[in-house]
Amino acid sequence: MIPFSVNERAAELRVLLEYHNHRYYVLDDPEIPDAEYDKLFRELQGLEAQYPLLLTADSPTQRVGGAALAAFNSVTHRTPMLSLNNAFEAEDVEAFDRRIRETVGTDLVDYEVGPKFDGLAINLTYENGMLTQAATRGDGLTGEDVTVNIRTIRNIPLKLATDTPPQRVEIRGEVLMLKADFERLNREQEARGEKQFANPRNAAAGSLRQLDSKITASRRLSFFAYNLGEMQGGPSFEAQSAIMDWLQSLHLPVCELRQKVSGPQGLLQYYNTIGSQRSNLPFDIDGVVYKVDSLSYQRTLGFVSRAPRFAVAHKYPAEEAMTTVEAIDVQVGRTGALTPVARLKPVFVGGVTVTNATLHNEDEIRRKDVRVGDTVVVRRAGDVIPEVARVIIERRPYRVVAGSDLFSVSQEPVHPPFEMLKACPVCGSHVIKEDGEAVSRCSGGLFCSAQRKQALIHFAQRRAMDIEGLGDKLVEQVVDVGLVRTPADLYKLGLVKLAELDRMAEKSASNLLAAIDKSRFTTLPRFIYALGIRNVGESTAKDLAKHFGQIDTLMSATYNQLLLVPDVGPVVAQSILDFFGEPHNVEVVEQLRAAGVTWPDIEPRTMANSPFAGKTFVLTGTLPTLSRDGAKAMIEAVGGKAAGSVSKKTDYVVAGADAGSKLAKAQELGITILDEAGLQALLQVAQAPVAE
Repeated sequence: MIPFSVNERAAELRVLLEYHNHRYYVLDDPEIPDAEYDKLFRELQGLEAQYPLLLTADSPTQRVGGAALAAFNSVTHRTPMLSLNNAFEAEDVEAFDRRIRETVGTDLVDYEVGPKFDGLAINLTYENGMLTQAATRGDGLTGEDVTVNIRTIRNIPLKLATDTPPQRVEIRGEVLMLKADFERLNREQEARGEKQFANPRNAAAGSLRQLDSKITASRRLSFFAYNLGEMQGGPSFEAQSAIMDWLQSLHLPVCELRQKVSGPQGLLQYYNTIGSQRSNLPFDIDGVVYKVDSLSYQRTLGFVSRAPRFAVAHKYPAEEAMTTVEAIDVQVGRTGALTPVARLKPVFVGGVTVTNATLHNEDEIRRKDVRVGDTVVVRRAGDVIPEVARVIIERRPYRVVAGSDLFSVSQEPVHPPFEMLKACPVCGSHVIKEDGEAVSRCSGGLFCSAQRKQALIHFAQRRAMDIEGLGDKLVEQVVDVGLVRTPADLYKLGLVKLAELDRMAEKSASNLLAAIDKSRFTTLPRFIYALGIRNVGESTAKDLAKHFGQIDTLMSATYNQLLLVPDVGPVVAQSILDFFGEPHNVEVVEQLRAAGVTWPDIEPRTMANSPFAGKTFVLTGTLPTLSRDGAKAMIEAVGGKAAGSVSKKTDYVVAGADAGSKLAKAQELGITILDEAGLQALLQVAQAPVAE
């Protein structure tokens, strides 16, 4: 039995320690020295050790962490944790305010405003005043249970400071690491010879998701509350600011920078004020948040998609820094897009050390004239993706070049302008760039290892070859271990090797092999679509199959012949030519057929049933994209005849720029006149549907 005096002293110590926790971690105004706090803490620890029944869930001694977890459990949020829409310019803020006023029907709106912390959103659940659960935001609907780790954060009360707590209340807020605590942690990491964290947010995220809560407890995380989730049995409120005042009264940490302002002028003034203080704040922020203060107005405004209409995050411009371009490399993405990347002299910008920055595409490099050796301004766009914003031309390195005689010299840049590669740096295929597109692409398709996984995922999908069980993760495995290089290799897979893969067994491997074997019998439209030809979707694949009837005919088709297919224009036609122009793509098609991939024959369209068989066309003037011979070939391909003069027997006159007397005579005779677009539309004859 616990003596009454001991019970009373333990209760007194818990109250004292929580009081001093609040003074130290929330108010930043300690009343006693650290040594005195430690003395009280050790006294409570001693009493709980002597009398285990004294130990309570809200005891300050329970913040030090417990046994390591095996994994985090999932938590479904009772009310979704929504994201916010962003504003970047003053005009965006003014438009936001205008929409609010028009919706609620008032001339002036009050807002609750505060900084947008660069941390991790957390949902704290208190039942009858006691902290019972904490979960990360996750995808907004489901998060991870991090209760054990949250309990180690000193400024989060384990028990709400009220005698009349709600039956249940969810507190929404942000977990972060203060700049000073981040610097201390990195010094400790360095002293231990361990990897340092890039920025406070990464450090906070890594600390909060430790399976061993003792590690979390050793790192100083902080928390700020900014809203309520679900509440049962609590007080009612009329304003967002009243909610914040109530949270503060519960001894929950609330940012002292919050304010209540009116109208767009108040919003922008707050944005500028906080922006001027940003570098000196004790924590990282990436913007400020505006919320309509009236909860009645909030209910009227409601939500759009997964964001509230009554709130917006006003982001600050990305932070910038200067550094030097040491090299320009070209990366190949999973869709074949070639992206030039600047390799930089390391520079700290936007909270991280940046060594690489995207240059987007060839056109963007030329516009900015980025060269190796240049001094550039690097910006973290959206505080996420580093990019080269501009070149400091005055600092470009030059060399002296001798002139044509002994007395003349000139200067020229040390490094020439960037030129996009003509061949893929991964597979050596031709690099192509479609008209109107800024992005250059590898034409390697099925062969290029950079595109291999994406090509296989596309090949196996339900609307293509329909290989059940061959999902993204399995594709990753068979490529990474070297079992599959091209789609044709799928049909060479064996049971033993498959069964050895992670999360695979003999039964699963057998099922997959059966699905692969079943996919050998397909249709021509599905096969064409499965090849992953750029710009060729399901509908176009069907049109190509109906028009040509055989894969060999399609592979050998000319540009003009491709243009005769419904919905195939110059861009799609060129994509098909580029794809089959690479010998290794044709080789993969042959390998697939050799592996037994087959389909029913399709009867291609014939000239006999063409509605243009025997029709007479006359060409006049200059067409925008087609040559005279090209247009003539298209007409003849559908059974028509190209004549040189206009008569009563002429069915169509195709007129381009500078059309002369032939056009005038056609108008006189009432003959149908077409431009180039009209000709192509007329020649794209609908085909009978085929089986998928």
